[in-house]
Amino acid sequence: MTPYTLYLLLLALVAAERIAELVTARRNAAWSLERGGREVGRGHYPAMVALHTALLAGCVLEPWLADRPFLPVLGWTALAAALAAQGLRWWCVATLGPRWNTRVIVVPGLPLVASGPYRLLRHPNYVAVVVEGFALPLVHSAWWTAVAFTTANAVILKVRIRCEDTALAESRAAAPLVGAAP
Repeated sequence: MTPYTLYLLLLALVAAERIAELVTARRNAAWSLERGGREVGRGHYPAMVALHTALLAGCVLEPWLADRPFLPVLGWTALAAALAAQGLRWWCVATLGPRWNTRVIVVPGLPLVASGPYRLLRHPNYVAVVVEGFALPLVHSAWWTAVAFTTANAVILKVRIRCEDTALAESRAAAPLVGAAP
């Protein structure tokens, strides 16, 4: 198999992972809404979905159309970073349990989670998104895709994090952090 064929296989696995995320998110959205959760930030969600779809399309098209080579040092390093990002993402999913979602849905009265990666970072899932969005294209030298996604993602994440932080602040009760030390 050629390096590009192997890269396409990797991208197919990432696409399957995205479908698993959406299934999980849909299930978790139902859980949150049943408990009085309210969704905010619907306006930026379609742009976020389009950007993540464009990332995968760019990863497929740029190496093929621009005849990008597989550069072993860059490719293997980027693959390791992309895999680490996946690990961090699923650590976030496991830590948040039914609260994790691709949408911003906040259940009033639930305390903030301060365990798992959330004890180290305020927004670890977005760290995973940033790392993966830059690294995945670089597995096969898709420089333009890495830069374009990273730039557009910075704009969307600025909106997304502000939306999420505002929603959490508005719903936060006087409850303690889950997993926080006494």
